[in-house]
Parts: sequence; C-alpha cells; structure tokens
Amino acid sequence: MSPEIVPTDAGDARITWHPAKNPRLVLAVSHGAGGGIEARDLQALAAVLPAHGVTVALVEQPWRVAGKKVAPAPKTLDVGWRGVWGAVAARRLPVIAGGRSAGARVACRTATELGAVAVLALGFPLHPPGRPEKSRAAELLGAGVPTLVVQGGNDPFGKPEEFPAGEFGMVEVAYGDHGFAVPKRCGITQEETVSVITDGVAAWIASLGNVEPRTTVEADRER
Repeated sequence: MSPEIVPTDAGDARITWHPAKNPRLVLAVSHGAGGGIEARDLQALAAVLPAHGVTVALVEQPWRVAGKKVAPAPKTLDVGWRGVWGAVAARRLPVIAGGRSAGARVACRTATELGAVAVLALGFPLHPPGRPEKSRAAELLGAGVPTLVVQGGNDPFGKPEEFPAGEFGMVEVAYGDHGFAVPKRCGITQEETVSVITDGVAAWIASLGNVEPRTTVEADRER
C-alpha cells in the first residue's frame, strides 16, 4: 500500500495503491461526496481483489486531499478524475473505472473518453432521496462499456427495482443503505454484506475475460 500524489487541474489528487503480484487489470476507484476512501466497500475491494490479479488504486479527489468538507461541482470532479487517469493507465494494463456514489457518476461520464474497459458503480445515486423525477439514469446508460452496479436494497438514492432496463449488471446488497450498512434486525451481518460486494465484483471482473488496454484514441474512434 503506497500513496502517490498526482497533480491535476483541480489540485493535487492522491492514489493509494494496493498492488496484485501478477496483475492483469487495474481498478481505479474513487469515493463519494460525503466521505473518502475509508468507505467499507472501497477498503474491502482493496483488500480482496489483489488476490484475483487486480491492482486496486484508491483515488482521493483533490477536494479531499485539500481537507475540504464539501465536494465541488460535477464538472470539477471530472477534471480531477481525468487528471489521475494517466497515472493509473501508466502500468499499461486495462483499467476499470470505478467509484461510489458521486464517484460512480464520474466514472460513467468519462469512461469512453478515457478508455476504461469497464465501469464499477457502487451505490449509484440514481436520484436525490425522495426525488425520483430527478433521474440520473442517462449517465449510467451512457457509460458505453460493460458496467456493474452494486446497490443497497434500501438505498434512498435508488433501490435496485427503480433502475431502468439496460445493458448493465446488478448486484443487490439486501437491506443495505447507501453506504451498504444493514440493520441488526435483518439477520445479515455486516461481514456477510461485505462478502456479497467483494464476491460479486470479483465474479464480474472474471466474466470480463481477457481484455486489452484501450487508448483514448481508440475510445474516440468508437464514439
């Protein structure tokens, strides 16, 4: 586990690397607007996936590195994400773009532009709580690459059954909220919940097969 400071046009970002011994893929995954890379799902993926040949890069957006408490506008988040892409792609391995909540939206919006081979969306905020008419489904459906959504069954930002039909996979975390916490009365432990996430993501990555790195030039040609 080693941190790397990466200058971007939005300020300095930070990547914490969790390397696999013989990596075949990189998962670059960022946090949401209400927290950092200490989120339980991000930490669990960083602990488990290297054994599956996936190097995990936990990306902290510049606003978090600077110690700010409020996330900037989506366009600024995209700028920060674009700025770290060169560092995560420098290993010349296929890169899966990922994120939780606001980070998932960033990954979807920029996937084809940056040449990601797939997108992992953890707790995708389909709409603001109580405002289903404010749908962000277009971002998810427009990712343009294989996509997996991992969603809590009781997520106020969008329950699994609220998602539109589309070419993306879905792993439901039963009883989970937006941070995948589950109530004690549900009969499922937090450890079991985390295993649902890591097992589901590992299986999905395995299903991608042997993928090759995509350059931004190749991505531009496909758009």
